[in-house]
Amino acid sequence: MPLKLNLLGLIFCCFFVISYFTNKYVLSVLKFTFPTVFQGWQTFVGGLLLLVSGKLGLVEIASFSRSAALSWFPGSLLFVGKIYAGSRALSDLPIPFFFTLHNASEFVALLTWKLTHRERTSWIKLFSVGLLLVSAVSLPLCDPQFNLGGYMWAAVHFSCVGGYRVLQKSSHLSDLEQQYINYLFSVLLLAFAAHPTGDLFGALEFPFLLSYKFHSGCCASALLGFLLLLAMIKLKSSLPSEHYGPWVFIAKVLAACLSPFVFEIVVNMPTMVCLLLSNCGEALLVYSEHSGPER
Repeated sequence: MPLKLNLLGLIFCCFFVISYFTNKYVLSVLKFTFPTVFQGWQTFVGGLLLLVSGKLGLVEIASFSRSAALSWFPGSLLFVGKIYAGSRALSDLPIPFFFTLHNASEFVALLTWKLTHRERTSWIKLFSVGLLLVSAVSLPLCDPQFNLGGYMWAAVHFSCVGGYRVLQKSSHLSDLEQQYINYLFSVLLLAFAAHPTGDLFGALEFPFLLSYKFHSGCCASALLGFLLLLAMIKLKSSLPSEHYGPWVFIAKVLAACLSPFVFEIVVNMPTMVCLLLSNCGEALLVYSEHSGPER
């Protein structure tokens, strides 16, 4: 059993790394900076594959009422916000920087949860979240290639991610059911938003539109996103919640360490300190959740 779980964890890490690299390639190298079209395509393919997989019995999606779907509407709004802002941020920021800012969502989630549920939190978790926040706040001050737009969208992204995690904890829907509703809502909202934002016309005039690299990159990003979702849900269902975090941490570290070999990145000593602080904070957070319940 441990060998099977380790294999599943490694598969999750591979999909995680390749998925982020593919998205980064399309957004930064090819410069396809039209997030409503890009994310609309991904969510459309993901929703279609999830529907087909459910019909074939490959995944189990229980029927849910309209009221249950409507109750998840705020979660779907936050989902659209996090993928839209995440695309904008990832197109401008290196992958290690993006993860450092993404980790600040732990502070948003913890703060929101404490304001709504008044639960005590262990000192080690408070300290680890503090490290994540300090590293995320310090990073733009140290970045030698500061990009205001990238950091602003990253702030929107981690705020939406933090709120989304809080709603996930209080929802009675399964991860697959939540994602299915997210896909349906995202496709509709992003399709309607593509014209007002100018992304639709910009995408139609994109210089790489007829390039096989562009088409293969977009197709791979959509398929990998779906496979990553399946691997994540399978891993979460096969492991206790406190054992899932270490695999996410390992996947992030692998992606961050390998990204300089694929994409250009400029760092100095202060930014390296911020990146290391964020990794230390996340490792400490994983340890705090693994060591036992809060008290």
